[in-house]
Amino acid sequence: MSTLADDTLTGLLDGPRARGAFLLRSILNPPWSMRIEDRAPLSLVTMAHGHAWIVPDGGDPVALHPGEVAIMRGPTPYTIADHPDTPPQVIIHPGQRCATIDGHDIGSSRDLGVRTWGEDPTGSAVMLSGTYQMQREIGQHLFGALPPVLVRPIDAGDSALVSLLEAEMLRQEPGQELVLDRILDLVLVSVLRAWLASPGVGAPAWYRAQHDEVVGAALKLLHAEPAYGWTVANLATRVGVSRAALARRFTSLVGEPPMNYLTSLRLALAADLLRETETTIGSVARKVGYSSAFALSAAFKRVRGLSPQEYIRQAANNPGVPVAAVS
Repeated sequence: MSTLADDTLTGLLDGPRARGAFLLRSILNPPWSMRIEDRAPLSLVTMAHGHAWIVPDGGDPVALHPGEVAIMRGPTPYTIADHPDTPPQVIIHPGQRCATIDGHDIGSSRDLGVRTWGEDPTGSAVMLSGTYQMQREIGQHLFGALPPVLVRPIDAGDSALVSLLEAEMLRQEPGQELVLDRILDLVLVSVLRAWLASPGVGAPAWYRAQHDEVVGAALKLLHAEPAYGWTVANLATRVGVSRAALARRFTSLVGEPPMNYLTSLRLALAADLLRETETTIGSVARKVGYSSAFALSAAFKRVRGLSPQEYIRQAANNPGVPVAAVS
């Protein structure tokens, strides 16, 4: 059933697709330490040379060595340093503004060339970082299951991706931003697929359920046609089991009934569409399977605790953070 799992996962992995991601190659000499308070929804870090420690707020330090990639799930702050005990020397604020601990803007004083930053170009540690500026709500099904810091080894077949990322970060060519976004996405997807496939990592229930012949088929249908007028009965017919059997099996494996899952999926899709400019609640409602703006608003308020209008306002004030994280 891996095809079913891959098909449904594709839609969720489309959520964090990079658009103008911030990429930086940092050259550092010990002792070094950076406090990250940028509230970015998702960041990737890998060490081209040297090692680092990632210290999440309220969590244990996690080592990061060459040949590994770390994913940090925001917006919780964290520190990355040569040693867990090294005190921060700079703070990265929203918008990737870099300042000293006492608040002085560093600006371009440490620029070392194209997408390269540091005080010494001969530094012993070289860190590559990619920061997603926006995260779609649909990806929360996946990213909500991640630990605050996830470190995974780079598969031998994917090590060329990291090398390519570093090489392309140093180039300044037409369309370079798009090239870097897509390479960053490939690195992210590679790490996530390896994590989800590893036994005992706490992969979310919906992912494990996709390997079930019946529930996996049902999940594929819901993700492929979320606006369709699904009921438990017609969904059961499509996957070839009884209504009672599907409801029981789906709830057991996914952790919630099929229509509850569908509601969450529809509202996540609606939330992403509501962030787009020049859209109306009525048009969004029709696209995700609700008969009217009123029906969507009622479901949105009931499940998320705020109206679509309130969601739009909060999203505008926190453009890089899922509203669920700030409401």
